[in-house]
Amino acid sequence: MGVVTWELHLNGCRSLKDKRQILSSLKERLHRRFNVSVAETNHQDLWQRAELSCCVIAESRRHAEEVLSAADRMVASEPLARIIDSATYFQ
Repeated sequence: MGVVTWELHLNGCRSLKDKRQILSSLKERLHRRFNVSVAETNHQDLWQRAELSCCVIAESRRHAEEVLSAADRMVASEPLARIIDSATYFQ
């Protein structure tokens, strides 16, 4: 099992509605492309900040690392969000 958590700054976001639209799209694309579970885990009331956590269950650590690394690249390439910090855990 692997978990990555991203602390994000949402560029151009002017309201919680804007934030929900950006995060909903990003979570859906991550889930669809990598078959991972994604949730907003902090800063729900702040409109320019978000914390997303992404979890993958895999039969090997190597596979979990590959999936989370690809998910990290996707989040890093998101034009409306900038990664402030991230942490990855494996069990």
